[in-house]
Amino acid sequence: MIMTAKILDMDTGKFRTVLINVSDAVKRYVKPYDRVRVTFGNRSRTAAVFVSETVIPPGFIGLPKTLADELKVHEGDKVGIKIITQPLSVKYILKKLNGVKLSPEEIRAIIKDVVDGNLGDVEMAAFLLSEYFTGMSPDELESLIRAMVDTGSKIEFEEPVYDEHSIGGVPGNSKVALIAVPTIAAADLLIPKTSSRAIISPAGTADTMEVFAKVDLTPMEIKEIASKTKGVLAWGGALDLAPADDIFIHVEHRLMIDPPSQMVASILSKKLAMSVSYLVIDIPVGKGAKVETMDEAERMASLFLEQANRLGIKAKCAITYGGQPVGYSIGPALEAKEALETMINRKGPGSLVEKALGIAGLVFELAGKARKGEGIEAAKQIFYSGRTYEKFKEIIEAQGGTPDVRPEELPVGNKSITFDAPIDAYVTHVDNVALTLIARTAGAPLDKGAGIKIHVKAGDKVKKGDPLYTIYAESSTKLSQAYSLSLKLKPITLEGMILKAIPEF
Repeated sequence: MIMTAKILDMDTGKFRTVLINVSDAVKRYVKPYDRVRVTFGNRSRTAAVFVSETVIPPGFIGLPKTLADELKVHEGDKVGIKIITQPLSVKYILKKLNGVKLSPEEIRAIIKDVVDGNLGDVEMAAFLLSEYFTGMSPDELESLIRAMVDTGSKIEFEEPVYDEHSIGGVPGNSKVALIAVPTIAAADLLIPKTSSRAIISPAGTADTMEVFAKVDLTPMEIKEIASKTKGVLAWGGALDLAPADDIFIHVEHRLMIDPPSQMVASILSKKLAMSVSYLVIDIPVGKGAKVETMDEAERMASLFLEQANRLGIKAKCAITYGGQPVGYSIGPALEAKEALETMINRKGPGSLVEKALGIAGLVFELAGKARKGEGIEAAKQIFYSGRTYEKFKEIIEAQGGTPDVRPEELPVGNKSITFDAPIDAYVTHVDNVALTLIARTAGAPLDKGAGIKIHVKAGDKVKKGDPLYTIYAESSTKLSQAYSLSLKLKPITLEGMILKAIPEF
């Protein structure tokens, strides 16, 4: 059927939708959430149907501006609409839910339907949950990674590409790359790093770098910047690299899950699409991290290394301490500020400096720039000489930011509240999970200035009245919600504290 386009001023993101009048829906036996193929010229996209009695007149179809831009449709254009049946890939998802191993062709069909928009959030959630509960075999995982790469773009370079990536899960971790990447680039190694935005954490590397400069770069911009500076810190979602990953992330974000197999596929598909040949994977381990035991960390490392070997990527895994936050800041602007202070002053929290330089050192060892065990010393020479900071300024400027920005110029939330120690005591525990939930409730990562500044670490001695942590927010409502949650979760435990009184009245 042919309908007249009406452009709607709305952004539905990766979830494509169209709006038609209820009379057209009844006439054509279309129900809400049915899938239709919208065609204009030689372009077509699949979208879910919504209906309205008043917003859209009969004979018209409402296209969100994002979908209209994809199709190059303008107001009043005639577009073709075709109702599509449930794709065959839904049956493959059901097979996987039942624990049946999928073939490469079945996995490819699922990923293609995800990218083409033939699967809705419910079907994608089912696929992610099947991974979460039943896992994937090595063959399935390789097929998943290759399918995710093949359904997107690829960026190629004329020299070897190096990279480092953390699986995340530890608050404060996003700023590590802001120090590691310029250190690596300062050694004349090409590191065009692409990162996802945060899924379940208060900040991803892309969220934090965005405080300084543009991160939604085009492939051409990345190649141009890389040729000038050797280092890039970009958001992978703007590049059409493994686009299924960015679609899955939206679903994972709402489910608050990150299946290990999908995590591996997410990271390695993006690296393969960026032509990465040498890669260091950071796996934080500790209470409250994604990986809580050394045994789990070693299994995760084996998973990464096996797949990297299958894909032709030379890789190392760094198992790092993740039992409490990296540094003292949590949230995009707060982490950006701490990273910048560290580079300018050439000193900072040991958990940040040692980790960033340790990871850079492993990259140097992979590259043959340093012998085994000596990479960190090479990284330290670059950092303490000031070359890391100078390279970071080059990267900021190349990505459209202000290179000489000062830490105090980075805006943090103007609403804040500080929790003080109620007694003289030692800090016995800093809760990663609680801090993450509180920071996200305060608005991080979407509100760049929201987050938490912790003033103590486990083992520190405090006196009554000493500050323990400060919550920052950009709105009074979110600060109030974060304050209430922190009263319940008590993210920092002191020796001798009463954790809970029963009954509470």
